[in-house]
Amino acid sequence: MRRGFMPSKDSEHGRIPAALPPTTWYCSLAAANLKRHGLDPVSRYWLQLEGSLTRALQLRCQQGFHVEVAREGFYRPTREEALTLGIPMGQVAWIREVRLCGDDTPWVLARTIIPRSTLRGADRRLKNLGRTPLGAYLFSSQRWSRGPLQTGLCHRRDQEQPPVARRSLFHSGERRLLVGEYFLPDLLARPDSNRT
Repeated sequence: MRRGFMPSKDSEHGRIPAALPPTTWYCSLAAANLKRHGLDPVSRYWLQLEGSLTRALQLRCQQGFHVEVAREGFYRPTREEALTLGIPMGQVAWIREVRLCGDDTPWVLARTIIPRSTLRGADRRLKNLGRTPLGAYLFSSQRWSRGPLQTGLCHRRDQEQPPVARRSLFHSGERRLLVGEYFLPDLLARPDSNRT
């Protein structure tokens, strides 16, 4: 198997919240497609969408968009997340888990891992976003840039969990953070979900 097509799998032992299924990550949508034998057009659209996901979701709302904070604080990332970020195993990081909701329905579960070394200076604000979308902070600053998108295939325990996800590293000099976005069935089933 070529190096670029090697999946990486999150630990399944207690660090992933119940709402987030274990996920196998691929370096590209093409690599994930080979494993799943083709993803549906709506999933493909969301997985490769450029720019701010928050903004794209807001444009599809008829009644409103909001962020619900499920959990945030200093916790240990999974082994796989620590390796991706290049931080020591067992080191705590600021972990923020939210639901991105459109028209009062959760559409996306987002999990952000922020190493302690990133939370300095102006970026200390990342601990105090509350219901402000993370994308509003990252995409309004020219200091932060996004790395390549990875595609995740989720190992669902039930039909209410997300089937697909994406994630990327954001960089600002030596600082970095990892953002994972898990697409829920209610979003993927919307008839206007992949309109441009």
